[in-house]
Amino acid sequence: MVNKIDKIALFGGTHGNEITGVYLVKKFIKNPDLLQRSNLKVLPFLANLQAIKLQQRYVETDLNRCFAPEDLENLDTILYEQLLAKNIHKKIQENQVNFLIDLHSTTANMGLTIILSDTNQFHLELGSYLSLIEPEIKILHYASAQKNQLLRSNIKLGITLEVGSVPQNVLNADLFMKTEKIIYNLLDYLEKFNQNKIEKKSHNLVFYEVFKTIDYPREEGDIIAMIHPNLQSKDYEPLHPGDPLFITFDGETINYEGNATVYPVFINEAAYYEKSTAMCLTRKRESYVTFN
Repeated sequence: MVNKIDKIALFGGTHGNEITGVYLVKKFIKNPDLLQRSNLKVLPFLANLQAIKLQQRYVETDLNRCFAPEDLENLDTILYEQLLAKNIHKKIQENQVNFLIDLHSTTANMGLTIILSDTNQFHLELGSYLSLIEPEIKILHYASAQKNQLLRSNIKLGITLEVGSVPQNVLNADLFMKTEKIIYNLLDYLEKFNQNKIEKKSHNLVFYEVFKTIDYPREEGDIIAMIHPNLQSKDYEPLHPGDPLFITFDGETINYEGNATVYPVFINEAAYYEKSTAMCLTRKRESYVTFN
């Protein structure tokens, strides 16, 4: 059971070339009154200052894969982001943060996506509340094997907010303003939660659960096929068995060979080429959420 949320960390720039979050956090640092709520203390942070300055995803290694407990405790780590992760973790602990918001953007056509690392009652109620206010929002449950490596994993409660599509190092005014609105609605919810003023209601929440990642077809490590044009930018849309999945450089179509309909996300995400991920496959789930 969650009793009270009172100290919130808001991070932008975990990846230095995802600048929607960078400029939102800069705005909040200059205008802290925008985050002020009666029973909340919100702490805005720019996560990876050096990567932001260089306009790169990271300097030496992906910061958002450096927070596993064994890595935080490893005294032999020397890479910039590994040391930075330890400092961020320490800052979170010192400030007694009990809710974390991590702002990201994607080159994939993900729209407004709230990523949950677990689907406990608190997170489902929060997702339901926000999606009722803003129907564009999609809820993604991504309980990957890497989840304990993420900045978000530093504490039990929180969300990752992923918006796109937007190119790296580019601002999209519409997505910027929609992201800002979600943050305000989220803070309003947490303020009401602390005051036990959440309106009692029920909602059939649809969310998407990642169960698999797939790579591009390769030969000796080299990509030999691209996302098929019929699939490009079709995040959250159904992919049926036999539908086009990839197309080779010679024009040969490679179809999806699964035995059930799935819903791909992070399709052709630029940053995932190095992670050997062409897309993530999800199943559509539903949960009848009752606000207590």
